[in-house]
Amino acid sequence: MKSIKLLVMMALIVTGCVAPGMQPAAIAQDQAAERPNIIFILNDDQRFDAMGFIDETLDTPNMDRIAREGVHFPNAFVTTALCSPSRASILTGQYMHNHGIADNNIQFREGTRFFSQDLQEAGYETAFIGKWHMGGHGDDPQPGFDHWISFRGQGNYLPENGNGVRHMLNINGERVEQQGYITDELNQFALDWLAEQDGEEPFFLYLSHKAVHADFIPAERHENQYSREDITVPASMANTPENNEGKPMWVINQRNGWHGVDFPYHSTLDIVDYRLRYNQTLSAVDDGIGAIIAQLEEQGLMENTIIVMMGDNGFMFGEHGLIDKRNAYEESMRVPFIAFGAGMPAGRTDETLIANIDIASTFLDLAGTQPSAPVDGMSFANQLMGLPYDGEWREGLNYEYFWEYNYPHTPTTLAIRGDRYKYIQYHGVWDTEELYDLQEDPNEMNNLIASPEHQEVLEELRRALFANLGSEDGRAYVTFTRRNGEGAVLRNRNGSEAAEFPDRWLRDGTETDLRDNLRTEGGNINDPNHE
Repeated sequence: MKSIKLLVMMALIVTGCVAPGMQPAAIAQDQAAERPNIIFILNDDQRFDAMGFIDETLDTPNMDRIAREGVHFPNAFVTTALCSPSRASILTGQYMHNHGIADNNIQFREGTRFFSQDLQEAGYETAFIGKWHMGGHGDDPQPGFDHWISFRGQGNYLPENGNGVRHMLNINGERVEQQGYITDELNQFALDWLAEQDGEEPFFLYLSHKAVHADFIPAERHENQYSREDITVPASMANTPENNEGKPMWVINQRNGWHGVDFPYHSTLDIVDYRLRYNQTLSAVDDGIGAIIAQLEEQGLMENTIIVMMGDNGFMFGEHGLIDKRNAYEESMRVPFIAFGAGMPAGRTDETLIANIDIASTFLDLAGTQPSAPVDGMSFANQLMGLPYDGEWREGLNYEYFWEYNYPHTPTTLAIRGDRYKYIQYHGVWDTEELYDLQEDPNEMNNLIASPEHQEVLEELRRALFANLGSEDGRAYVTFTRRNGEGAVLRNRNGSEAAEFPDRWLRDGTETDLRDNLRTEGGNINDPNHE
């Protein structure tokens, strides 16, 4: 980080809503003249490191090829690590607090604009194939897509349920039975649509996989791929005083719950086996990427087609005693991002801090147009294509997650992630904040929130975070939905015990002790504004 004050200034400039026509930069005009075809492959729950060129235990030759012959962005993030909010941020270019999709059930506000609509107006043929999963569990065709194939909710890996009933797909408004393994079927639908493209008009394909969402079911051909010996659990998974030092109570308590390693999904699930099946399930996605590349080459379309692959959020496999996502730790909010094609320079790693809110602006920039509705993101089309970026890029990125009654163990989380520091605070719970120096502590083990040397950094980040939550009167709002039950609240009697408050908060309770400790996290207790 160049400086904390610069982080604050830049965050205010570039992470607030950008009006149409105010994009920071556009790709060179000669590049924009021949508008490229764009294939966007979005994988569900794929970790940033779940690719063979990063994790040598994985066999992903086609992902590796994209990175080798194109570009890898290792600093790619989502601004909410949850399916629907993240996907909404991709389509709108907005943070969750602006697009309003705070969980997997809320529907889009009437009049919400998707970047695919702008691509249509720019003359692109557009197709959506796969998991939509926004606004409840519908699968109806959505604005901005000429061709539509989807399914309800999360979809199903296998075509039949346990009673022999076929799951259904929605193909351009018509209900059709699912025929096979969903990853292969979606890949084939993509190949079929691409075969119809003759290169006369530019096209945009949004291939949105169910994989690798839990419960992981690999294709039959991959059922024996890998072994348990390939899996190493993270060191932070151990329930030790050293690992728990400085961690919020909710993190320690979640260990024994739905999203924790002591009682995962309220079952006896084995974390090693769980990761093994995840790795196996990912392989069909890689197979599909290879088939798509081969077909584009056969049709002579690869020279003007950009393939982009990204994850909708990360996934935890035991880090800090947690599984799944939602939190602001790196394994949850960091995602894979690779791209190649259309003459893109090969073999590059670009350290630019990018996010799902940037996809809309970037793809429209590549298409030679701009968003017609306000966006929070920026275009990194120049960085993508290996061109100089003429402007100042963001120094910090906000993260937000709103508490869900279904999963009450993860609190409302607000964070800001810079190139060096990450600051996390929690809303509505009596718990500690977190501050990490990612340069010195990439695994987020040493919470610096009480470090005297980091108090100036902390205060600057607190201000920057709140400033970016964006409301004209200086207030921010948290969305919540109506309860339908208690949620996943169970705990294992034989699991880990509940956490204790941080030692630095504890006092003896004597008059002398209290008089000597008037200062609190909220200020002086004698301050007239202190309640």
